Amino acid sequence: MTDRLFDLSGRTAVVTGAGRGLGRAMSLALAGAGADVAIPDIDESSARSVAEEIRSLGRRSLAVATDVTDPAQVDIMAQRVMQEWGHIDILVNNAGINIRKPILELSVDEWDAVYRVNLKAVFICSRRIAREMMPRNYGKIVNIASLAGVMILKSLDMSPYYVTKAAVVQFTRAAASEWARHGIRVNAISPGWFITDLNKHLWEDPVGSKVRLDHTPMGRVGQPEELAGTVIYLASAASDYVTGQNLPVDGGYTVW
Repeated sequence: MTDRLFDLSGRTAVVTGAGRGLGRAMSLALAGAGADVAIPDIDESSARSVAEEIRSLGRRSLAVATDVTDPAQVDIMAQRVMQEWGHIDILVNNAGINIRKPILELSVDEWDAVYRVNLKAVFICSRRIAREMMPRNYGKIVNIASLAGVMILKSLDMSPYYVTKAAVVQFTRAAASEWARHGIRVNAISPGWFITDLNKHLWEDPVGSKVRLDHTPMGRVGQPEELAGTVIYLASAASDYVTGQNLPVDGGYTVW
């Protein structure tokens, strides 16, 4: 019984922006649990590479060149997945960007760029995929927020990121409330310090690195595969009575 709780055999998943980093790790985790995984990414080459990794695990995969801020492209992506597999059970809204500048130095275009990818795309993808989930009265949506959505990080000026990730948490709650009657559970994961393309330059500074690790009870950064358990849990039957929640995976950073 316990094994079946986390078994994703027969399920299909869409993981946005999964051509690298945490999205790649979560896609491989879902495939390892039995799901077929579609990879919509603006970088088609990276998406194809991850799709090949998934196929090597014995699961089906689709790489779909997609700008997730464009409703028309998201619609085409969803149609393709439905044509190939007939249903979409899991959506992980992972695509994200960051621009680090003080507020007075930010341009409106820079603010809008972060908003479009980090928040607008979550709305666009969730709304489109939810429409495929509703007829089956089943679905799991996992939004990737951030510890920056619940706190301000000292010496890191990145107001659009703070605001959009906080909004992702609230959107998660709003969607969970509206879609519960349709059998769709909507939850968020807030990763702490994982080294990714977005933040790897921060770890080149030994002083700043020490400050961040000193504030982390576990005293280290996370490894991408350490998100596997959380995303599988939220995508599987194990979390069928969980919705509207935000789960930090941060080595204890938000404890202090």
